[in-house]
Amino acid sequence: MEYTREIYWNIGHGAATLVPMYLLSFAAVGVLIYAFLQRSKIYKQGQTLDRTDQLPVRITAMIRNVFLQNKVLKVRGPGAAHALFFWGFFLLFIGTCLIFLQADFTDLLFGIKFLKGSFYLFFSLILDLAGFIAIIMLIGLLIRRYIVRPAGLENKKDDIIMHGLLLSILISGFLIEGARMAATEMGTPLAAWSPIGLWVAKILQGMGEPAILSLHSNLWWLHLFMVIAFIAVIPFTKFRHIFTTSANYLFTDLGPKGLVPTLDMEDEEAESFGAAKVTDMTWKDIFDADACTSCKRCQDRCPAWATDKPLSPMKLVQQIGEVACQNPSANLLETIEKDVLWACTTCRACQEICPADIEHVNKIIDMRRNLVLMEGEFPGEEVMTAMENTEVNGNPFGLAFASRGDWAKDLPVVTLGEDNTADILYFVGCYASFDKRNQAIAKAFIRLCDAAGIKVGILGKEEKCCGEPMRKMGNEYLYQMQAGENIEQLNSYGIKQIVTTCPHCFNTLNKDYRDLGLDIDIKHYTTYLAELLEQGKLKLTPQAFDCTYHDSCYLGRYNDIYQAPRTLLNAAGAKLTEMEKSGAESFCCSAGGGRILADENIGTRISEKRAQMAASTGAPTLISNCPFCLTMFEDGIKGAELEEQLQPKDLAEILIERLA
Repeated sequence: MEYTREIYWNIGHGAATLVPMYLLSFAAVGVLIYAFLQRSKIYKQGQTLDRTDQLPVRITAMIRNVFLQNKVLKVRGPGAAHALFFWGFFLLFIGTCLIFLQADFTDLLFGIKFLKGSFYLFFSLILDLAGFIAIIMLIGLLIRRYIVRPAGLENKKDDIIMHGLLLSILISGFLIEGARMAATEMGTPLAAWSPIGLWVAKILQGMGEPAILSLHSNLWWLHLFMVIAFIAVIPFTKFRHIFTTSANYLFTDLGPKGLVPTLDMEDEEAESFGAAKVTDMTWKDIFDADACTSCKRCQDRCPAWATDKPLSPMKLVQQIGEVACQNPSANLLETIEKDVLWACTTCRACQEICPADIEHVNKIIDMRRNLVLMEGEFPGEEVMTAMENTEVNGNPFGLAFASRGDWAKDLPVVTLGEDNTADILYFVGCYASFDKRNQAIAKAFIRLCDAAGIKVGILGKEEKCCGEPMRKMGNEYLYQMQAGENIEQLNSYGIKQIVTTCPHCFNTLNKDYRDLGLDIDIKHYTTYLAELLEQGKLKLTPQAFDCTYHDSCYLGRYNDIYQAPRTLLNAAGAKLTEMEKSGAESFCCSAGGGRILADENIGTRISEKRAQMAASTGAPTLISNCPFCLTMFEDGIKGAELEEQLQPKDLAEILIERLA
């Protein structure tokens, strides 16, 4: 016998079946398209933004993330369940398309049947298993959502409606198959290739043929109506993410990670700067709200949310969408409370884990810009003071700019204004220049370079704050003023390479400054020293010690530098015990986003929570490679009363003790 089956069995393949089926299908697709066209008007309220460059790269990323579920699988449990459900449901969709292709096109018009023989056997088996897996995964997701109910996972009416509809579609599909098999395939070799359908058929077999035929026919039409309904309601529920999340992979930001768009502060036609309304944002900022799946991964990883502050990246994105839909002329900052915006440390943990490629951080920075530039608001008087100090003296401490290079006296370092023959320029940064604790990092770096035969130069009093904390706090004007003066000095000396010990300085010079005309090779000191070590120029004598290591957000998530610091630690003899949250999952120190300038008055201090994570490893030393982090950890360890258990050190301080 030829392995195949009659399509439209018990239903009929005439006009009475095809006409209503296709009319309803076309109507559902029409509703789908019309509703998305209407929603596109909401997106168009935003400012223009070109996300169509490098189309081959974008299309490849979209295909990879949609069909391989790469971003979804970053979280194993629910991510694996979603991915398996998606693959199962997608295979069923492909199978349905093949059935209609044969029945209503190739066989109908040309007498060609391809669903037969060995191909049909595997076709039946794959679809049966795909449907079964989809049901199991969907039930698992329902149990997680409504019984386990992880903290922060919100349930809305459309969640239960759409999950219930999907489950009904899948189960009714197996009931239809079981009824057909009970009437046509029992006792044949073909039945074994549909194991789930065969199991259902055995249950239904005792009903008798008339009842089975009636059940099959009624369920077939009900199944069709449910599929039609599912398609039609997609744009009106969060299941629109089937399309919007897929599109968001296409519209992903391909620029340098974490780059903040530069404002034209000399634009005389600009009525305001930053975003106070959704119409001040880009269309992508609004579109992100429709791509959000409410999975709360961003919220789970937000250090502000984890320490009882009001910021939930998920809710912030959703609020932008709600305002865009309901009242786009409203003041967005009245919906999103100011404490929410000031709480962000710009650590990018939300964006890195987001399965929908939503861009949270720049939305917050843009709203901060409006608060600062248009309203003159800051999270506290201490921040305003730091801004004023930077504007006058080029540093947030208010110390005399002429003393910026005093820390380097009696060290093998030159000031470029006096000697511009250095191998590298060390951009010191404010904390390593003025803070006594952090000056030890700068001094250690100079000695390490000297031991490797590297001549180091600094700008001294000609260096100013890179402006990063001010910019992330929203003061674009002050940032550009500082950046412009720094770039003028850097370019005037013909420098070929800059090294910095501060990840914030590194990220700003290496990315943001390029928008303003800097074109010089920039390295963080961990990468630079790791290269010297590999070249044999830097020689270390390892001495065993126990430690744990903190991945700075601006070195790790912003620049994917994870291995170089660990290479140096290994060379120094470290026995490294990783914290639970390390690498790309590292927990912020709380200094980013300009928060280094601000007091932390809401909830638990982030640095204390991170210090407790470090202490839980049992290692006596907490290694960092960021002056901001070191400053916050000293306070956090003191606040958590861990002074006797944990000592913070910069990596450079460890290395200098192990020079050969």
